[in-house]
This record gives sequence, structure tokens and C-alpha cells, in this order.
Amino acid sequence: MARQYINRDIEDIVKKAERQFPAIIVTGPRQSGKTTLLKHLFSQTHRYVSLDEPDIRLLANREPKLFIQNYPPPIIIDEIQYAPGLFSYLKLTIDNNRFKKGQFLLTGSQSFPLMAKVTESLAGRIAVFNLLSFSFKERLRRKTMLSLDTFKMMLLKGGFPEIVVDKTIDTKLWFNGYLQTYLERDVRQLRHIGDLTDFQRFLEMLAAFNGQVLNLSQLSSDLGIAVNTVKGWISVLEACNQIVLIKPFYKNKGKRIVKRPKAYFLDTGFLCYLNGIMQKEQVLKGPQAGQLFEAAVLGELIRSFYYRGEIPRIFWWRTSHGEEVDFIVERKGKIIPIEVKMTSRQDEALIRGLVAFTRLFDCEIEKSILVNLSDKRLLLDKKI
Repeated sequence: MARQYINRDIEDIVKKAERQFPAIIVTGPRQSGKTTLLKHLFSQTHRYVSLDEPDIRLLANREPKLFIQNYPPPIIIDEIQYAPGLFSYLKLTIDNNRFKKGQFLLTGSQSFPLMAKVTESLAGRIAVFNLLSFSFKERLRRKTMLSLDTFKMMLLKGGFPEIVVDKTIDTKLWFNGYLQTYLERDVRQLRHIGDLTDFQRFLEMLAAFNGQVLNLSQLSSDLGIAVNTVKGWISVLEACNQIVLIKPFYKNKGKRIVKRPKAYFLDTGFLCYLNGIMQKEQVLKGPQAGQLFEAAVLGELIRSFYYRGEIPRIFWWRTSHGEEVDFIVERKGKIIPIEVKMTSRQDEALIRGLVAFTRLFDCEIEKSILVNLSDKRLLLDKKI
């Protein structure tokens, strides 16, 4: 029986780009639905080929010109990262018919290496999109209300399409397989790792520190590995769209670069799995509950940027006096500070950071937002 297709919020902007650019590429973590998206939108107009198949991958790497002849546009090419030498030939094919749109529709699972090739070979010829696992909005399309129990279950399971669509899947087993596949394919391809057990311990420790300021020295010391190794592994997780690093907010943009970021996992189901959270009743309890809630909110913010075809501009803010705001969103010349509290209360103590930030940047702030577990929307202050 054919699996149910759930519409993605990114569809409209992808279809628009296909009509405007000779090529598009959709990156994102494995199993986020990249191939399904392109097949759903373009199967009537484009052939499909996957570089996951060894024979086809060998042809693309050894004889890229022959590959293009065998699989001419318009075509969907899946897992393009397996044939980096193909990009130069895609460029030549596009330049021979520059005004023809939607020639090559590509997917890839490793954003940093891919973007280096895209920038080098296809600048100005390609639109780039990032597809993450399902957002809450995508999963709730048919529902008008979200109960606390439903919210907990959504946090626990996360948004990977296979888990969302197939309710019979054992989430623990699925993520165990995902982690092993991920270790075998992406990590070893991007970075030479001898002992995968060390990397798995690193993943679990990073999950325990989700939402905290990244302390490379502490991770290095606790794991007994070099700081440069920790840096490399974090880069792997970023490249594979498993985590995102949020820089601190400063008006002086140079300071944002040198100060330490916070690290967040992008799928709450994977985060729960790494933290050993297996039951719905565990989700909003314990010392990591607040950071899990923050990760869920941040994930929605990042998806809202990606699915409009924009680059996320999200930061965090803290003063030497201890005033703090979880997320500072910059968009269209305005600033939106967002504080996340895992409580259903509505009182002034929860918005001290927002009030302090608003006092400093009042003229640039469109509105401030407190996100919590209340079922009411209230005006807590003039702009909050």
C-alpha cells in the first residue's frame, strides 16, 4: 500500500525556484523527505536517478560526461554528494542551454561539502533549499488544538517522516538504526574516525548539553579526546544537519564571530533518544526538560526561515548582570526577542530578560514573545 504523503511548507518556494533557475538542490538530514518531496512535485516532468546505486555512482564518478548523456535533463539526481566531480559537467550542460529552467533537481545530505562544490561550479545557476524533519505545523495540519499529551508525544517521536506516517514504528529501534547508518555512512565519509564508540559517546554528551554554551575544553576533557577532534565532530554534525550552533547577539557583528555559541539538536525525537528519554511521561520532566522545549521552539523558528527560502538569523543574548533572552530573531530590519519557559504561568518574573532587552533596543523591536505551556495568548507588556 502506498504511503500517505504529507504536504511540506517548502513546496511553493521550491516550485517557484524550479521555474526560475536551471538547477535546484535540496539538502538536509537523511530521511527528512528530500527525495519524496522532489518526486511528488516533479515526477511527471523529470526522470529520476539515484547515486546510492553503486553502478550508477561509479559511472558518475569515472565517466561524468557519459553519465550526463545517459541521464540527460530534465532529471532528479539523488545523493549528489557521492559524485562531486559531476558538478563541473552539470555547469557545462546548463551553460549550453542557460535559459532552460529546471534542468537538474538535486538532493544531498552533507551541506558543507556540497555547498563548497555548488559555490565553485554552479553559482548563479542554482537555488539552494534545506529540508528538515516535519515541523509541528506540518504534523498538525488537520488539527485545530494541541493538547499537552499530544505535544509531549510529538516531542518524543520527533518529525522524521517515516516515524510520523507509520504509527506502528518502534521509535527506539528506528533511531538506533538511524544512528548506526549515520555513523557508518556520513561520519566516515566526512571525517576519518577509527573508534565509532567514542563518537557515539560524544553524541550522547552533546545531547546532554543541548541548549548550553558550547565548552569544547570540557567535552574534550570528559571524553578524553583532543579539542580539535571535538571541533571536527561538531562540524560533521553541522554538515549533516543534525545540530545548529546559535551565536550570541551583539550589535557589533564582529563580536558574534569570536564568542562561544550554543548547540541545539534539530530533531527532538533524536535528542530524546540520545538522552535516554523513551516514555511520554519523561518528556517534560527532569533537568533536561527546559532545553528540550527550547530545542523544539528553535527548530520551528529555523524551519520557518528555511521554508520561505531564507537563511536563519537567530542569536541568543546574555548580559554580565545575568539578564538573558533565549532567541533573538533578525528579519527584514527588525528584531524579535523570544523567551522560552517550560511553565503555564504568566507573570512578570518570566519576562525580565525580555523587558531588559526591549529597554535597550526598543526602536528596533517589532514585538517580543514569551513561549510557554499556557493555553492563552496574553499581552504581558506593551510589546510582549
